[in-house]
Amino acid sequence: MTWIFVGAALAVAGLAVLAVLTVRMISAARDLGAELARARRMLPGEGDEPPGLRVRSGETAWPSL
Repeated sequence: MTWIFVGAALAVAGLAVLAVLTVRMISAARDLGAELARARRMLPGEGDEPPGLRVRSGETAWPSL
């Protein structure tokens, strides 16, 4: 009978570990989502031209070395 209690206690302990890891994973996924949203806001829009790359006739986009 003792083995049944030991087995049940180990099963509950294992489930508790899985629950803690699940909560940590969900928290990390939310943080990653927030970081990606912040990075997307920093990127230029679909039709926006990146700064410093305007090329006039006869000029190159690269600075002379």
